[in-house]
Amino acid sequence: MRHPLTKLGAPLAALFLLAAAGTPPARAAEPIKIGFSAELTGTLAGYGKQMLLTQQIWAEDVNAQGGLLGRKVELVYYDDQSNPALVPGIYSKLLDVDHVDLLFAQGTNITTPALPTIIEHGKLVMVTLALAVNEHFHYSRYFQTMPYGPDGKDSLTRGFFEAAMSMNPKPKTVAIVGADAEFSKGALEGAREQIKRLGLKTVYDRTYPPNTIDYTPIVEAINATNPDIIMVASYPADTSGFLRAAHEVGLKAKVFGGPMVGLQSGAIKMQLGPELNGIVCYELFVHEPTLHFPGTDEFIKKYQAKAGAAGVDPLGYYVPPFGYATMQVLQQAVAAVGSLDQDKLAAYIHQATFKTVVGDIKFGPGGEWAKPRILTIQYQNISGHGMAQFTEPGHQVILYPPELKSGKLEYPYSSIER
Repeated sequence: MRHPLTKLGAPLAALFLLAAAGTPPARAAEPIKIGFSAELTGTLAGYGKQMLLTQQIWAEDVNAQGGLLGRKVELVYYDDQSNPALVPGIYSKLLDVDHVDLLFAQGTNITTPALPTIIEHGKLVMVTLALAVNEHFHYSRYFQTMPYGPDGKDSLTRGFFEAAMSMNPKPKTVAIVGADAEFSKGALEGAREQIKRLGLKTVYDRTYPPNTIDYTPIVEAINATNPDIIMVASYPADTSGFLRAAHEVGLKAKVFGGPMVGLQSGAIKMQLGPELNGIVCYELFVHEPTLHFPGTDEFIKKYQAKAGAAGVDPLGYYVPPFGYATMQVLQQAVAAVGSLDQDKLAAYIHQATFKTVVGDIKFGPGGEWAKPRILTIQYQNISGHGMAQFTEPGHQVILYPPELKSGKLEYPYSSIER
């Protein structure tokens, strides 16, 4: 006579036998869930999609190595449509419905509305591309990997003004303008501090609505003040519009540029081509002989191989390396602590130094880099619209900080050939 369990098949019979013996069957460990709000549509989608691809590359790399704490990593995310108003609801869902284990946030305008919900739940959050957000919250579980340093408003604008002051004779007047939005207003605030420190005279200081389309009247108004320096704090759509107007009107300045978001994008670099010549802007990574970190080029090659199919920026110098470094910090902290305990993770991140594809990262008390490393570069010798030149030295020359300087400021802007 056959045993009744044989009718169920060998696999199921084995489960019954294990249960009868008092030994529960082994279950695969639940994945570690990392949750975030993603800008997959709307005005910031270009950067949001780059970040998502970067995180997917990181998750693939980690899972291929066995995951974290022996568990696979799973990314849980929702499209915030580049709309800050949707962000609090997304993080509430991530925490209360999806029960994610760890959190990530990107960008000043997205991180700011997310933090109250994150703080309420006492969760650690890894952040990038957010300017001086924690100055308002002083949250001990906040860690931001863009290299602003402890005073982001200062580091974002200091290099621009230090480069401008290298002119002979030194400049005397300055015009500043930016979008009426969180990031730009912070940058303008930092610019005013630099102007005061250097004893410059402000001849124009305005903001414009984020939905501005025609920048010609702004450029004409700035030209009428005849400033030595023009600093613009803008988002990607603003940047392109402002540069078109500057080219059409004939912007007059000895130094022109500033924290103009968008110029870091390979697609925009190629679109503008020679029109970039002379612009002084901030960057995070460029191929200059003074700047090199182990692992950066290898990661960028991996990103670029996937960029076409993902429909994202083909160059990948701005968002991807620092996004990947953000996840590396989290990975190293979890491995060192050996758990997902939020207190222990935060304490470890505060005191450790992390090896990443953008170099060593050490955090200060406020969760920013202990020492800033925002690059101020000038576009020089750009010809045509090919991407290869933006991967070579001599076209995005580092002017600041001094220890990474790779060339000299060319001026006046209005006389540089384009």
